[in-house]
Amino acid sequence: MNSKLNHLIIMAGGVGSRFWPMSTPEKPKQFIDVLGIGKSLIQLTVERFETVIPIENVWIVTSEKYKNIVREQLPCIPESQILLEPCMRNTAPCIEYVARKIYAKYPEANLVFSPADHIVLDVNTFRNVIKNSLEFTENREAILTLGMMPTRPETGYGYIKSLQVNETTSQQVETQRLTSESIHKVEAFKEKPNLETAKSYLAEGGYYWNAGIFIWNAKMVVNTIAALVPDLASVFDMIEPYFYSDKEQEIINQYFPTCPNISIDYAVMEKSKEVYVYPADFGWSDLGTWGSLYTHLEQDENNNASVGQNINLIDCKNCVIHTPSERKVVIQGLDNFIVAESDNTLLICKKEEEQHIKDWQK
Repeated sequence: MNSKLNHLIIMAGGVGSRFWPMSTPEKPKQFIDVLGIGKSLIQLTVERFETVIPIENVWIVTSEKYKNIVREQLPCIPESQILLEPCMRNTAPCIEYVARKIYAKYPEANLVFSPADHIVLDVNTFRNVIKNSLEFTENREAILTLGMMPTRPETGYGYIKSLQVNETTSQQVETQRLTSESIHKVEAFKEKPNLETAKSYLAEGGYYWNAGIFIWNAKMVVNTIAALVPDLASVFDMIEPYFYSDKEQEIINQYFPTCPNISIDYAVMEKSKEVYVYPADFGWSDLGTWGSLYTHLEQDENNNASVGQNINLIDCKNCVIHTPSERKVVIQGLDNFIVAESDNTLLICKKEEEQHIKDWQK
């Protein structure tokens, strides 16, 4: 495998509304030190790929309003490889934009598409999975998506159903090698299920969490979208002559808003006959909610998880606390609560009510 042909595309345009008040439209969660370790989620994302993808082959696709944040947090990324969307148009236009641009200059490129705001606990295993995936897609007309081995009946994730059910176990994926036993054609993508459906998925086997990480070569991206989403491809037929020119951003601003608002799952994954799933287990979380953050933070003897420099908890248990380092915080008598402060906004709510946070911030 020629690593110089490998490119990483980090999709960093989301607003992370379920993580309010810490995550806001002005500074969403991918740019925040969520874990309290001195690095934002997007910085951790770039870091975990550093031995797999050359830094000069890393691309960021984000909103134009986050340009300065990206440049500040990732000074190692050339400004020419920070692609700016003038408006949100979901993942298919994002992927088409960067794939068409890379393909125009590097037609043999092999691409990894990754969200900017996930966490991975076992980075070494993750890197092995990505290396194996790139080898698989390098010379194949295939789309490879990573399927996370489910550990619980999770209702917050979409699922991938493999065509060969019950053939991949957690023991089989420990080696993280791509073999005929560990990679399957995808039978179906499933929306976020209710609890009973999620339980049935785990009981049946052959279902994996959809991590939203895709690996395919640039030629495959361009050809597949041209075949399955011609109205999207036609927009970039008009844009492509201006790639790598001084007028590129102007043309993007003019035509990008005319792209259909469609996800890559709906546009391609559910229609293509060449989609495969690679079951993997490397301690993944999309960190989409306060509840998921709670499970990834160190907890005290009363099962409280805190991020902040000066927090004093008295008679509290099962809480997640996230406050600015300069704030002195004393909390007494709470059980199973979220307490979060950011930019002069304070949230205090029961953990089981966090699904309403998106509505409360309006």
